[in-house]
Amino acid sequence: MVTPLQTAKLGELVTFKTGKLDSNAAVPDGDYHFFTCSQETLRTNTYSFDTECVLLAGNNANGIFPLKYFKGKFDAYQRTYVVRPRDTNVLTTKFLYYALRLKLSEFRSFSTGAATKFLTLTILNETEIQAPPLPVQQRIADILSAYDELIENSQRRIKILESMARALYREWFVHFRFPGHEHHPRVASPLGEIPQGWEVKKLCDLISIDKGVSYNGAGLTAGGNPMVNLKNIMAGGGFRRDATKPYSGAFKPRHTVKPGDIVLANTDLTQAGNVVASAALIPRFADDRPILISHHLFAVRLSEDLPASFIYHLLLEDGFRGFAKGYAIGTTVLGLPKEGVLNFTFALASENLIGDFVKHAAPMHQLIEMLLEKKENLRRTRDLLLPRLLSGQ
Repeated sequence: MVTPLQTAKLGELVTFKTGKLDSNAAVPDGDYHFFTCSQETLRTNTYSFDTECVLLAGNNANGIFPLKYFKGKFDAYQRTYVVRPRDTNVLTTKFLYYALRLKLSEFRSFSTGAATKFLTLTILNETEIQAPPLPVQQRIADILSAYDELIENSQRRIKILESMARALYREWFVHFRFPGHEHHPRVASPLGEIPQGWEVKKLCDLISIDKGVSYNGAGLTAGGNPMVNLKNIMAGGGFRRDATKPYSGAFKPRHTVKPGDIVLANTDLTQAGNVVASAALIPRFADDRPILISHHLFAVRLSEDLPASFIYHLLLEDGFRGFAKGYAIGTTVLGLPKEGVLNFTFALASENLIGDFVKHAAPMHQLIEMLLEKKENLRRTRDLLLPRLLSGQ
């Protein structure tokens, strides 16, 4: 019997449930949410969990997810553990989530396997955590979840702003419904009818691209330059701040970027190819050291009179990504050659119209940057508090 004050093994405090994927049951419009180690998809199944729990990715402990208010039916399999307290009078679900989050690095070091590192039930059951009295658990969870809610709120605002900027670009430069479009007749072009005065261009007419630095583990040291890599690029476009690696190896000027530059994923490790040809803008960093990119990324170099935000939104469009993915080759790993970027053909608007778009989009991008910095500061503070609160400090 476990008392509330004891340090106990997870196997005594919680239950684990897992399963395996029936790929034939995974459908786009299924009735149940299906959670994998890396992403949420939908599938049909017969399982129903209607209470709060924690999802822990088994593949090298690469993620942990709280289901706080999820009351629908879901299936959390394919090497993903559903973790529930055995007795909520001893251990609350919220506290369990943060206790497991603190253990992630330890879990990764204990994961076993040759090709794929996996977190076994034996490891999990033997892992010890401390469960303080219930009021203390609730207070700790409330403090940490307040940070998470602020982070989530910032992320929601970022998504809204990104959607607004993308919609504006699409309205003006894809659907050709820009201000005054009624006074611009359409003319024939190799791309179909485009507004009069616009030009058909290839990206190679306007940009060049550089591949990032090739590196190995020896170059990754605690005090290195920030290196942006594939994990920094979100599927479909956007930048993740929490994935940058420190790099101390040799590099050349072409391997560097600066805040405001565009980078593009030239590699994809996902079967669906969701990341390859995804673009991101380099954010501001805390120090002024050179910012590097890994060889899994292209740096997009613009002509001096071409605004980065315009090309960035062009690269976010489905038309470009569909074209580029057609060039990506590989079985387990997709690789995008430079031609898959530079050969893309599009209709280029007038300099004045592009300038007007930049004026409208600039405040959105500035607010996004501010929210990203706020989110990063909140995340850093929460991660500093997490071990101190759970240890009683």
